[in-house]
Amino acid sequence: MNLSNLKPPAGQQKNKRRIGRGMGSGRGKTSGRGHKGARSISGYSKMRGFEGGQMPLHRRLPKRGFTNIFKKRYAILNVGRLEKLEGNSFSPESLVESGVLKKLHDGLKILAGGELKRKITVKAHFFSPEAEKKIAAAGGKVEKIEKVAPSK
Repeated sequence: MNLSNLKPPAGQQKNKRRIGRGMGSGRGKTSGRGHKGARSISGYSKMRGFEGGQMPLHRRLPKRGFTNIFKKRYAILNVGRLEKLEGNSFSPESLVESGVLKKLHDGLKILAGGELKRKITVKAHFFSPEAEKKIAAAGGKVEKIEKVAPSK
C-alpha cells in the first residue's frame, strides 16, 4: 500500500449538484432559486448592513456631529526632532525631500517638544510661541513663510 492507492471511504465523496440542466434533472428551470424575489435573479448581491427588509441599524440611528470642510491640516514637527537632524537650516521643502515629513498639507507648524542646543535657522508657516523662544535661546533664527501652499 502506498499514497497512490489511497481512496476515500465509500459514500464520502458526493457528486456536485448540476443545476439548470433541464426539467428532467429536478433542478432545471429556476435552478433551485424559486420564482421572483430578491435572490432569484443573477447578479444578486445583498448590500452591506441589509437586515432582511427591516430598517438597517445605520439608518435607524441619528446623525451626529459634522465635518468642517474648511479645516486646515498642518504638518507638525517638534524642535527636538530638528536637533537630531543634520544641517543648520531647515525649510518645508528640504524636510519633505529628506523624508522627515511625508506631506505638507496646509503648511508646516513647529512645536516646542524636546530640547534644542545648537544654532539653527527654521523656515515654517507657523511656530508655537514656546518653539520660537527655544530657537532664539539657542541662537537660532525663525523665518515665517506668509503664503500657505494649497493642499493637494
